[in-house]
Amino acid sequence: MWEYTDKVQQHFMQPQNVGEVENPSGTGDVGSLACGDALKLTIKVDENDIIVDAQFKTFGCASAIASSSVLTELIKGMPVDEAAKITNEDIAEALGGLPKEKMHCSVMGREALEAAIADYRGVILPMAQGEVVCECFGVTDLDVIRAIRESGLRSVEEITNFTKAGGGCGKCEDRLREILQQTVEDLAEKSTPVKEKRMTTLQKIKKIEQVLEREIRPTLKKDGGDIELVDVDGDFVTVSLRGACAGCHSSRTTLKEYVEKKLREQVVDSLIVEEEK
Repeated sequence: MWEYTDKVQQHFMQPQNVGEVENPSGTGDVGSLACGDALKLTIKVDENDIIVDAQFKTFGCASAIASSSVLTELIKGMPVDEAAKITNEDIAEALGGLPKEKMHCSVMGREALEAAIADYRGVILPMAQGEVVCECFGVTDLDVIRAIRESGLRSVEEITNFTKAGGGCGKCEDRLREILQQTVEDLAEKSTPVKEKRMTTLQKIKKIEQVLEREIRPTLKKDGGDIELVDVDGDFVTVSLRGACAGCHSSRTTLKEYVEKKLREQVVDSLIVEEEK
């Protein structure tokens, strides 16, 4: 069962601004009933470019309803230019946080707002021009790249949490992994000073092995576990958990919160650690 904040429960049990604005200035329709989540946001903008009314209709879970409700409260009385800057993180923060598996609900709210503002302005959103990579949920490569960049996503699982891509049949997982790797590499190149000499693959492997041997393996062995390096492909590090760590219910936490964190601190801050399948 998800752990919802009091704010989420409040907006779920008593959602604000449910309905549809009469003669709206802009309308944003995102998601679909087939995907399990759908949201229609309508806004009314006055002559001073102020959003004077906002209402929503949604089909979805508690997080979807709460995200939509709090979004309408956030934007009412706000200039359109300011509303256009609202992020999904702002929506989640207004709710006191959302379970990571439900972050896509705040993203859906942000997308509906962007669509409504684009409709009001008479422009086409760039995201709509992307290549659909997840047929199940209609997610484009541009949607995925944006989520990776804005929210610092570093695994396919996180991409699914934020965009729902990969949460259906799973056929797009390899493509999502390709987009993730390319986007992370692009970000690393942009953040690397021109004069800085980048590590070769062999240097990177050697340094990873040193950190595993010096710090990570001894810690895991204290609890009866172990770890082995399987492969290094760019910034993707594949490892195999052994002993008590293999199949442990908290192995995902061990990989991301301990192993990956240590390697990022001491090798390269863009490394992504995954367990061998």
